[in-house]
Amino acid sequence: MNFDHDKFMQAALEEARIAEEHDEVPVGAVVVRDGRIIGRGHNQKESLRDPTAHAEMLAITAACSAVGDWRLTDCTLYVTLEPCPMCAGAIVLARIKQLVFGAVDPKFGACGSLYSIVDDLRSNHQVSVLSDVEGDACSRILTAFFQKQRALGKK
Repeated sequence: MNFDHDKFMQAALEEARIAEEHDEVPVGAVVVRDGRIIGRGHNQKESLRDPTAHAEMLAITAACSAVGDWRLTDCTLYVTLEPCPMCAGAIVLARIKQLVFGAVDPKFGACGSLYSIVDDLRSNHQVSVLSDVEGDACSRILTAFFQKQRALGKK
C-alpha cells in the first residue's frame, strides 16, 4: 500500500468521524495537491439541511477556494465511500486527476459499482480511480453508524 494513500485516507476518516459526532452519515473527504491537503469536507446534509452537502462536494468547494480556480487538474480526492452520481459528476467537472476511495457503495456508487461516471469515455475528462484503500476501516465506521441508528429507531 502506498504510504501517501494511507495517510490521506486517514485524514478522510478523521473527517468521517467529525460527521459521525454530529449525527451525520460518517463520510469524509480531502483534496490533495502537491502532497498537501487543500480541501476538507464531511457530510453535513442534516446540519445544513442541504441534500448537496456531501463530503466530496464540500471538500471540492474548499479546494477550489484555496487554489482560486474551479479546475483541480493536478489534485487527488480521497473519500471514505464511493461517490454517488452527483459527486462523481462534480469530480469530473472539477477536472480532478485521481479519485481514491475506501468503501464500495453497491447501492448508489457511481465510480465503478452501479455507474462509472468518472471514467466514461464519452465525457471530456476521465478520472483515474483507485478503490478499496483502507476499505475495511471505511466500511466499519459506516456499518457501526447505521447499526446504532437502527437501534435508536432512526435511519
